Amino acid sequence: MNIADALKYGRDGLAVMESPEIDSQVLLCHVLKRTTVYLHTWQDKVLTLEQNKEFVRLIEQRQHGHPVAHLTGQRGFWSLDLKVTNDTLIPRPDTELLVSLAIAKISDDMCIADLGTGSGAIALSLAIEKPNNTFIAMDYSFPALLVAKVNAVNNNVNKVFFLQGSWLEAIAEKSLDMIVSNPPYIEQDDPHLLEGDVRFEPITALTSGADGLDDIRKIIAQAKYCLRPLGWLMIEHGYHQAQQVIQLFEQASFVAVKSEQDFGGNDRVVIGQFPA
Repeated sequence: MNIADALKYGRDGLAVMESPEIDSQVLLCHVLKRTTVYLHTWQDKVLTLEQNKEFVRLIEQRQHGHPVAHLTGQRGFWSLDLKVTNDTLIPRPDTELLVSLAIAKISDDMCIADLGTGSGAIALSLAIEKPNNTFIAMDYSFPALLVAKVNAVNNNVNKVFFLQGSWLEAIAEKSLDMIVSNPPYIEQDDPHLLEGDVRFEPITALTSGADGLDDIRKIIAQAKYCLRPLGWLMIEHGYHQAQQVIQLFEQASFVAVKSEQDFGGNDRVVIGQFPA
C-alpha cells in the first residue's frame, strides 16, 4: 500500500468507530514516524513490508477497541508528550481545566500535591508552567509512578517528587499550599465502564464506590489537616456530581467554594480554600 491506500484502509476498517479518519492518521504517523503534513504531502509513498504489517496489526487492534493512546504508547496533554500504559489513565482534554485553574492560583515557593498522578499529566504540566515551586506527585500504584517518572525525564521537568501512598496519608500536617486531584469518581455499576477506552484502563483509577464519591470524601477529609491556612483544594469530578462535591467541601469548612465548567460546558472541577 501507499500512504493514500493505507489511510483508506484505516478509514474503512474503523468506520464504526467514533473518529476513523483521525485514528487512521495517528496510527499511520506512528508507524511511519512522520507528521500528518507528511501524510498529505507524500500520498504516493509506498510503505515497506514491515510498515504495512504493523499498520494492519494496529488497525485490527483498534477494531477490537484498544485505545489509540495504548497502541502508540503516548498521548499529548497540555504542552507535554506523555507515555501512557495500561497502568495509567489516558489523559483527557477535560483535565486541562484543572491545570489552568491551578496555574491561576499558584505563586512562587508554594508546595503543591497532585494526588493519583497516574502518568504525571497534572503535576508535570504545572511544573513546566510554574518552575519556582515544589510539586509532589502521589500515587498508590508503583507502576503508574514509574510511568510518571519516565515522563518527567522525557519532558525535562524538575522539582517534582514522586511518592507512593494512599492520597494524603503520608503527607505531614500543614505542609501543602495546594492540592489538585483527578481521582476515581465513576459509580462502580456504571454501564459506561463496558464501553470505549475505559475497558482497557485500570478499574481502580476509575470507580469509587456506589455513588463514585468515596475517594473524593477521603481526599477532602485528609486535606483539612494537610493544607496550610488559605491553601487551595481542587478536585475533578463527574459532570453530574458538582452539587454533591460542593456540599462535601462546605461540610469540611472550605470557603470560596465553586464549580468550574470544562470546555464542553459540563461542571467538571470544584475548588475551595481552607480558611485562615
